[in-house]
Amino acid sequence: MKICVYAICKNESQFVDRFMDSMSEADYVCVLDTGSSDDTVKKLRARGAIVGETVVSPWRFDTARNESLGLIPADADICCAIDLDEQFHPGWRAALERAWQPDTTRARYRYTWSFRPDGSEGMVFWADKIHKNGCYRWASPVHETLAYTGEGAERFVDAAGVQLDHHPDETKSRGQYLPLLELAVREDPQNDRNCHYLGREYMFRGEWQKAIETLARHLTLPSAVWADERCASMRYIARCLRALEQDDSAERWLHRAIAEAPHLREPYMDYAQLLYTQERWYGLVDVLRAALAITERPRTYICEADAWGSLPYDLLSLAYAHLGDAENAADACRNAVERSPQEERLRKNLALFEQMRISSFCLFRLFVRRRPAVRVLLGGIGIFVLPRLVAAAAAVARPADDEHPNDQPADPQREREPRPPEQPAAPPVQRK
Repeated sequence: MKICVYAICKNESQFVDRFMDSMSEADYVCVLDTGSSDDTVKKLRARGAIVGETVVSPWRFDTARNESLGLIPADADICCAIDLDEQFHPGWRAALERAWQPDTTRARYRYTWSFRPDGSEGMVFWADKIHKNGCYRWASPVHETLAYTGEGAERFVDAAGVQLDHHPDETKSRGQYLPLLELAVREDPQNDRNCHYLGREYMFRGEWQKAIETLARHLTLPSAVWADERCASMRYIARCLRALEQDDSAERWLHRAIAEAPHLREPYMDYAQLLYTQERWYGLVDVLRAALAITERPRTYICEADAWGSLPYDLLSLAYAHLGDAENAADACRNAVERSPQEERLRKNLALFEQMRISSFCLFRLFVRRRPAVRVLLGGIGIFVLPRLVAAAAAVARPADDEHPNDQPADPQREREPRPPEQPAAPPVQRK
């Protein structure tokens, strides 16, 4: 069995060595250069890659990838469509060969699309760009997909153990995406996938009304039946409505999103962000508990890092703090710290909640060991004061309104400075 890795590139010299090292387990590496002005081509050839050169005009990703298919040797059995800013983990070939069956036409594999600043995984899903030679073509100007052209039925396998990482050049512009997506929708107005991506692109650009209209249209298309993607369109509509300060409408769309895909954490987390900004603490607890009841990370592209990291527990701890429940606030925060041990803010919060939990217990010990009249007095003081102390401490460093721009939920990646407390009796609860 022979395996060929193939790719398209332009001015990606910085990635060549890492890419070629990663692909060394393949029999062939074929790369179509689409007009590099740096030494990408020279470096690829020096490392043993089969390199073709062509200029695709007007630019389309599907045209370029179909051109790259022509570089693949005829005796290659399996083809892996990879980009130069991606790399396989060692042992990928053996894992692929174990999974591949005689009737297999295509393989799924684990794909880490993004990483956090601390190096931990961000968005993870299962991709499917490994395929049998000679029976696929690429379709769509952007966000291109493999179209099956072979005989018989398509046969997928899950290649457990194949891990591909994406380390992009963050300086590259995605300016070409919007016109290509608009072209894709004009070419095939009934293509639900392209309609969804176009609406998402409008959202990324802050064109809220266009995004809402396009995403709503996606939901009306007969072929738009994938619940995960439908849920995402509903969530994105809600984000746009929040940007337009229409929180009531946004909340209704989030209800729909949860009902559409109750197996995903992401719609619950979007709803949690809304409830957090509205200070609806009891509702926030309920929604986060529902999110955390989903314990299996699904193999879907809509699998956002925040939903599976510390954020659910972080928000849950803050909700409990505002409700005066130091015990549960500490427990939730401890779970957050376990998932993000490097975050000083979470460690400080945990120390504060533990202190409040201990203080609450000590107060209880005091009043249960005194005479009835004293117990009543101390109990009344504790009931009245302690929850307010916890909530006040939690509110001290609540982010300013401008730290939660309307176009995005709170960004867990971004470090934020807490607002200075006014003579706090304990370290403030900080929120990114």
